[in-house]
Amino acid sequence: MSDIMVDQTHKPEETAVPNNLLQHQRQQSVRENAEYEDEELHKLLVPDITLLPLTPPSAVESNFASYFAPDFMKSGNDQYVYRHANGLCVVGLASTHSAFKDKGGVSAVDFNVGKSDRSGMKVTGKRKKNAQHFESNTALCKVCTNDDLYIVRCCVKGSLLEVNERLIKQPELLKSSADREGYIAIIMPKPADWLKAKASLLSLEDFKKLRALC
Repeated sequence: MSDIMVDQTHKPEETAVPNNLLQHQRQQSVRENAEYEDEELHKLLVPDITLLPLTPPSAVESNFASYFAPDFMKSGNDQYVYRHANGLCVVGLASTHSAFKDKGGVSAVDFNVGKSDRSGMKVTGKRKKNAQHFESNTALCKVCTNDDLYIVRCCVKGSLLEVNERLIKQPELLKSSADREGYIAIIMPKPADWLKAKASLLSLEDFKKLRALC
């Protein structure tokens, strides 16, 4: 009888040990999961510096897809087309354009082409009233240097929404800030027209290879 009682008194202790161990394992698992989640959150919030670029991306690189039209209708007439996610296309001169190689650089920008002065067009309202629709080869302006004159064209078929009138008084912006304050025009192509134009343009990587800019 005494042996049975001794065995019975030990049974609660024997069952209590596994329960404590199980609780400890659960607590440890919770801590490990919390540490793992903290580590993953840290990776998201604090990127690995070894994976960061040497220089931060510009506003153009962050907000636009860059395309280029090399030798557009004439050798040396390299133009860029920066396309925003909303469909707008910003058109300007690429840094490799022949105008920047002429002695003295760009001396004037004239939006008076043929019978129309592009700077006189005013587009208003959400529906872009008064916007004119142009072909990809339509002239936007004339860029003048001491040695030559260059015709800058739309590169994409669409509605001309705006030209950069600052260039009339500050033509030097074409070179000093070509992809920002020195843009030439903003055009809105239709989706189908953009797909056709895109097929004829080069990506930034392909353009760099073409002009040995890498």
